[in-house]
Amino acid sequence: MSEPVEESERLRRWRLVLGGGQAEGTGCALGERDRRIDRALGALYDSDRSGGLGSSAPSVPRWLGDIRAYFPASVVQVLQRDAFERLDLKRMLAEPEMLEAVVPDVALVSTLIAMRGLLGGRTRETARLVVGKVVEALLRKLEEPLRQAVNGAIDRASVNRRPRHAEIDWNRTIRANLRHYQAEYRTIIPETRLGHGRKSRGSLKDVVLCIDQSGSMANSVVYASIFGAVMASLPAVSTRLVVFDTEVVDLSDSLDDPVEVLFSVQLGGGTDINRAVGYCESRITRPEDTILVLISDLYEGGVAAGLLARAQRLVASGVQMMALLALSDEGAPTYDRALAARLASLGVPAFACTPDLFPDMMAAAIRKQDLGAWAARAGIAAVPADPGVGADA
Repeated sequence: MSEPVEESERLRRWRLVLGGGQAEGTGCALGERDRRIDRALGALYDSDRSGGLGSSAPSVPRWLGDIRAYFPASVVQVLQRDAFERLDLKRMLAEPEMLEAVVPDVALVSTLIAMRGLLGGRTRETARLVVGKVVEALLRKLEEPLRQAVNGAIDRASVNRRPRHAEIDWNRTIRANLRHYQAEYRTIIPETRLGHGRKSRGSLKDVVLCIDQSGSMANSVVYASIFGAVMASLPAVSTRLVVFDTEVVDLSDSLDDPVEVLFSVQLGGGTDINRAVGYCESRITRPEDTILVLISDLYEGGVAAGLLARAQRLVASGVQMMALLALSDEGAPTYDRALAARLASLGVPAFACTPDLFPDMMAAAIRKQDLGAWAARAGIAAVPADPGVGADA
């Protein structure tokens, strides 16, 4: 049970939340540190301000330094994001000194990608360094879980009937030899040994990441690019990364440099999902061994009927296709519910996924598990199928 909050501390907190105007009735005195916190919050949230953090550019880096001093990193990211949206700090990010003062995070990377046409010279180089820091941090966090999940799923997807000791799948081996149980010795004679391991040194799975680069999908683009780069480094997986708006761009050749991939993305613009999926379909040569991950909010600006026909054809050919409505930590996404339900009825499960769950999702897809059931076990609400859509959709 938490400790009760004293009245003076309660008033202090309300004073910082409400801003201390006469109407709030929180006229408690603040210490020097609290006054600085109050000024930092007031510069951003006071409703009567229209000039932002001040007309002088040096005040912005100072404000960014203040919030780093007074708040934890998670709160700093929220304050930065609010400042970008409320106070037009996007314009100020064109200054390298400003970029050097901010705390790098995924939201900032999305902003820089959208602004990169305004960046030049030293500022562009500083922006690449900032993006590189975020990419490096994400790789440290996400690379090993994805590598282990994908390699483990690939290994277990094939049966090795002559395994070395370290490769033996004991659960499978015991089940296969139960008839050889020796009651006298209370043991099983493993006449048949089953293991897991790669059948060949070539790629065993083809993975296509088809990413909507409309503005609402910005954070998903960042995470998908990181995961694409990791999977491209795995010899058992052949990875293709395609981004689209009304045009389609194949960035597969740049996957060894995720920073370059991100600086090649064009955030914003229209959306033609049908055209993008059509391009991916034309590049699929092994449908039974292909996983197509469509990352989009499904607000289709192209031909929805064409998209549904393609999805039905891909599923019928053996492609494992899914629609990720978001790949981010931002909470419940907005998306075209009707189109998501129609895709689900055709065997294309639709749900949002956090970056932490993506490795496990890919492992389930490689093993050809029911992704709707996987989502349920992971606590993810998949979009229910549209009962009005039949096999002839």
